[in-house]
Amino acid sequence: MSSFPHLLTGPRRRVTTALGVLGAALALTVTTAPGATAAPRPGPDRAEVAPGNAYMGVGARIHDDVPAEEPSMGIMAPTDGVQGIDVSHWQGSINWSSVRGSGIQFAWMKATEGTGYKDPSFNTNYPAAHNAGVIRGAYHFALPNASNGATQANYFASSGGGWSRDNLTLPGVLDIEHNPYGAMCYGLSTTQMRTWINDFYTTYKSRTGRDTVIYTTASWWNTCTGNWTGMSAKSPLWVAHWTNTSPTLPSGFPTWTVWQYTSTGSVGGVAGNVDRNQFNGSRDRLLALANNT
Repeated sequence: MSSFPHLLTGPRRRVTTALGVLGAALALTVTTAPGATAAPRPGPDRAEVAPGNAYMGVGARIHDDVPAEEPSMGIMAPTDGVQGIDVSHWQGSINWSSVRGSGIQFAWMKATEGTGYKDPSFNTNYPAAHNAGVIRGAYHFALPNASNGATQANYFASSGGGWSRDNLTLPGVLDIEHNPYGAMCYGLSTTQMRTWINDFYTTYKSRTGRDTVIYTTASWWNTCTGNWTGMSAKSPLWVAHWTNTSPTLPSGFPTWTVWQYTSTGSVGGVAGNVDRNQFNGSRDRLLALANNT
């Protein structure tokens, strides 16, 4: 049985480089300083993004041909209910007190990618969000062709993806989506991809005691896992579908826990565009997810 509460459970820009660079990609560091003003996130041309600089939804922009600057959803966005954001170093310096004052209750932030890259803003954002009363968590951008799932889960858990029952920490997220650096499914077969995801899940749970939240899109999941239903009873779903109607769900998941409904949202305390997310339930249920109750 899964240990996550049975809550009602629930794409950004192009990246690049030759396949031979992938192995070394994660040893690189980005030049954006954590306190810098937000820079425009890379658009859907692979040559625009350096290895290690992936973020939630970047692969979907490449493979689904999402415009580099989708129109702002403005008042059409589903900003009711329990609202959250996800961030990385691309958002620059964030005023987390203003974020909380804008009605944002939760945030996940990029911690790691692959086997050796850590987002340079993570060590600033993670405690600052906590101190401002934002229920925070970390996410890992998966590169299934760089190592096995267990290796990346261990790296994530040791580099910011841990968990504690402090009323303000969410379980870690596996960001598994279209490959921003090459072939959509990272060169893995559907069977190999299922094994990779399960190994990540099993290792992360053994390290933290928590079920990994899975962030993905319906198109990637259905194609690259072969419509796999094996995670639906174990992992809460965070679905990316930029629309003001109900999101399309990956195969096997009966509902969503979190829905990323736009990548061009705006929030006080964050310069420029930021992903906006809605939690499928009340604040009490969000706290249940955070506290594993």
